[in-house]
Amino acid sequence: MLVYKKVRYTQFCTIFYKAMTTKQLKTQIDWMCLTTWQKASYNTLWCLIGCSIGDLGTIYFFQVSDFNLPTVYIMALAVVNGIITSIILETIILSRQMSLKLAFKTAIGMSLISMIAMEAAMNVTDVMLTGGAVLTWWVIPFMLAAGFVAPLPYNYWRLKALGKACH
Repeated sequence: MLVYKKVRYTQFCTIFYKAMTTKQLKTQIDWMCLTTWQKASYNTLWCLIGCSIGDLGTIYFFQVSDFNLPTVYIMALAVVNGIITSIILETIILSRQMSLKLAFKTAIGMSLISMIAMEAAMNVTDVMLTGGAVLTWWVIPFMLAAGFVAPLPYNYWRLKALGKACH
C-alpha cells in the first residue's frame, strides 16, 4: 500500500513538473473570449443546479424541523449535501454519454474548488442577509447569484489555461 501511494505521488509530481515547465500551463490567458465565458457559464449553471438542491434542501429541512443546531453546523452540512447532490446530478447527466462507472469517476474528479466556492458564497450570502440559516423568498435569488458568480472566473481560467471543464 505504501509503495502504491509513493508511485502515485511520484507520477503526480512528474506530471505537475512537466506541466509547469512546458507551455501546457498558460500563465497569460485572454479573459475576453466570449465562447469560453459562455461555456464556463453553462458549466457553472449545471453545478449551481446540483449544489443548490442539496444546499437549499438542507437549510430548509433545519428551518422547518425540530432539530436545533448551531448555524455553522447547518451551513457545513449544507455544503456537504450540496457537493453530493452536484456529483449525483453530474453522474446522471454524464451517464448518457458514458458508462455509469466512468460517469461517477468523472463527476468525482470535477473541481472541488469550484463547488466549495459556490457553496461558501451561497451560505455567506444567506447568513449576511438573514442573520442565520434561514430561507426566505427574497434571499434565494441573491444566494443563487452569489453562488453563480463566485466560481465563474475560476471555471473560465480552468477552461482557458488547462483546457479542462470543471463540470
